[in-house]
Amino acid sequence: GEQGAEGIACFSELIAVNGIFLEHKIESIAENVIVFDIDLVQLRTALAATLQSLGGGGGGDGAKSVPLHNSSADTRNSSSRRSSSSFYSTPSILVVMKLAKRGGLPCLCLDTSCANGTLDVHHAVPVKILRAEEWQHHLPPVVNTPDVQLEFQLDRPLRPVIERLKAISPIIYVDGSMAGELVLRIDSDAVSIRTFYDKLIPRVDEEGSQSQQTDPSKCTLKIDSKKLLASLQWQSSMARGSVSSYIICMIENEMMVVHVVLNPEDVGFFTYYIPVHFLSRDMMDF
Repeated sequence: GEQGAEGIACFSELIAVNGIFLEHKIESIAENVIVFDIDLVQLRTALAATLQSLGGGGGGDGAKSVPLHNSSADTRNSSSRRSSSSFYSTPSILVVMKLAKRGGLPCLCLDTSCANGTLDVHHAVPVKILRAEEWQHHLPPVVNTPDVQLEFQLDRPLRPVIERLKAISPIIYVDGSMAGELVLRIDSDAVSIRTFYDKLIPRVDEEGSQSQQTDPSKCTLKIDSKKLLASLQWQSSMARGSVSSYIICMIENEMMVVHVVLNPEDVGFFTYYIPVHFLSRDMMDF
């Protein structure tokens, strides 16, 4: 994960064991920890080209039919640090993902090969190897327990509404309640608009479930519409069926967190951390 140009932090965690890889192997002199920087645009291009070579078209159902397993093939470039995994779409097509050197430079390599020799595609994305101790500087931010956590149904995306509101105002107010309600609103001298969501699923942590509250918890956030829209782009770019659920977490005067669980759920998740503007009590409308 990394801090974006808009001040948004995004972190993704993919489950290696029984998740995206059936088997995997990581070896390094730093207790089998490898940390590196990689250009996400280049990685996405390499992955899309790999799926295209498998007949997946870079997305859709083709991407979902690619299981993973380990391969120890081609370790001639390995030394004190080595990482390799592989996946195949059919028994005759094999894709190996590994960290190796190409032209003397460390790269994340995607090598696609076919058993009959009709297909042989190689991609090498340059990476910058970091010290293992730097891992602590790339962890998700620590936030307080959310005041409101609401799970959305996948057939009720927020992005189309946020996109329309962004064209009207640079600021969006988000009012959430653990009664399963959420309101998106903009207020200006020229216009006042409110969009209501109800029958959402409140998500309660173990700590929150122990406290008995007569009234449902509420929270109001003031967010840049551009940042909120950027955190929801996945709703238009990801293939249908690749997401299991998503949860909006609201921490008063601190953060909005968008937590997206991949499908199947044991594959992993990604999370956006969106900064908010300070709101005094008299400015809260909910």
